[in-house]
Amino acid sequence: MNNNTTDNSTLQQIAHAAVEPLGFEVLEVQVQSQGGEKIVLVRVDRLDEQPVTMEDLTKASRAAEAEFDRLDPVAGEYRLEFESPGSKRPLTRARHFERMLGLKARVRGEGHAFTAPIKAVSGDQVTFDVSGQDVTVSASAVQANLAEFPDRHR
Repeated sequence: MNNNTTDNSTLQQIAHAAVEPLGFEVLEVQVQSQGGEKIVLVRVDRLDEQPVTMEDLTKASRAAEAEFDRLDPVAGEYRLEFESPGSKRPLTRARHFERMLGLKARVRGEGHAFTAPIKAVSGDQVTFDVSGQDVTVSASAVQANLAEFPDRHR
């Protein structure tokens, strides 16, 4: 299949197909260059919302590696890396915001750019407390990351 595709949505679909049956959700795929080396970074979370372990990352990586090798979606040499969401967890779905209620998120899109606590979630709508004012955005229309690390696993 190697048609020099490095489109993130294609890579995300390939990773998703490989790891979702194992109980993982692909949160984000990035293609990075580090010292001239191409890296495909995949951030995953467990569908059961338990903490991601090293064993989980190994299992997900092996499954995705086989699929990436079979489909060969990236031109040239690259390294496939898997990470847990970490402190800058991408928030891409309403349920991600709901899980992090009360914590600060960094939000960009729909004419907004702010960092504020997540106040409420209703359907796809997420409300933030921005300097005492409610600002509501569509979860699917913005880019957001967790801006503070929770004191316990959520």
